[in-house]
Amino acid sequence: MRIGNTKLDFLKVLKHLVLLMGVVIMILPFIWMLSTSLKPPTEVLSWPPKLMPKAATIGNFIQVFETAPFARFFLNSVLMSCTSTLCIIITSTLAGYIFGKFKFPFKNFLFLLLLATAMVPFETYMIPLYLRMVQFRWVNTFIGLVCPYLVMSYGIFFMRQNVQATIPEDLLDMARIDGVSEFGIYTKMVLPMLSGSVGALSIFAFMQSWAAFIWPLIITSSRELWTMELGLGMFQYRFTVDLGPINAGSMLSIFPVLIVFLFLRRRIVQGITLSGMKE
Repeated sequence: MRIGNTKLDFLKVLKHLVLLMGVVIMILPFIWMLSTSLKPPTEVLSWPPKLMPKAATIGNFIQVFETAPFARFFLNSVLMSCTSTLCIIITSTLAGYIFGKFKFPFKNFLFLLLLATAMVPFETYMIPLYLRMVQFRWVNTFIGLVCPYLVMSYGIFFMRQNVQATIPEDLLDMARIDGVSEFGIYTKMVLPMLSGSVGALSIFAFMQSWAAFIWPLIITSSRELWTMELGLGMFQYRFTVDLGPINAGSMLSIFPVLIVFLFLRRRIVQGITLSGMKE
């Protein structure tokens, strides 16, 4: 019996060691980025490289705001990401509820067609999309900037799966018998029951819009609408990269994403687990 317990203890320790190594591998790039952002120029490219700076400085962070209006870029990214996340939550929960609980002609075909758009790379339709923005006169405007990020096909699939897994038909029928409207069912019953899934989807939606680079680069022509991802490119020159400021800017760029993840991290596992279940 002792041999069996010893073997189980050894496997448990080995499992935790493997997980710990994975954690170190994932966190090390962020630690290195933070370290580089605090190094003076003389230490950034020193050899052999050192993890901790000898003389830590916040000069790189000051240079970030002196070189460009990064406060404006940061505000644009926050506004774009929050608008996109809110619209994706509304469209995904509403469409997911309709596809999950309503019956109408060509329902499965329309759902598969919508789902197929998730497999189409953005690069294949960004030029037609830009031409459409020109027709609407939305080039170099905020609405043109955020337009491609208002609907997420994966979010609709994600919510449809959760609706089928968590919301029973009998509960909806009881609400209809009591005279509750369909919109009332959606706002008072469906949305509260999908709170965990909404939290998980919020992370995906926020990260998608926050990390956008190609579309803001195409649609904007003035720095007033630049996002953080575009602003970081100002420290990348033709033959060199200013590593200190660009790492400082990157730290500022990932900070909101980390905040969103820390607040909603417990929702993501629950939402992903339910998305794989069927009614």
